Amino acid sequence: MLQKTKLLLIIVSLTILTGCGFNNESKESNHETPTTSELQEMINQESDLVVLDVRTESEYLSGHIPNAILLPYDQISEQAEASLPDKDAKIIVYCHSGRRSAIATKELTALGYTNIYNFGAISNWTSELATK
Repeated sequence: MLQKTKLLLIIVSLTILTGCGFNNESKESNHETPTTSELQEMINQESDLVVLDVRTESEYLSGHIPNAILLPYDQISEQAEASLPDKDAKIIVYCHSGRRSAIATKELTALGYTNIYNFGAISNWTSELATK
């Protein structure tokens, strides 16, 4: 009887955890992730495209995607509207590993921005980086 109770408890726990995981997964899928070649094409063809680096200033200065603007992810809620006045502009967000860009895309969405692409990690960028 004790083994059946343990088994039932494990099954219920796994069901709950799996369900929570699927809910989080669907929220993430709201932000498209362009490939490097797609991003390069967007940069070349769309003059109003905003490339947003959400890393720290020192990370930005060590190398960033050309024409990217710096807005550290922990400053988005205070500075986004001043730095990014057009909430319908196409915004490409990236960081070092993809964690901060995911946080930033959620924050921007909560602030009313409507056209956000999460590029993820800067290591996905295969072209030359700018340092100025």
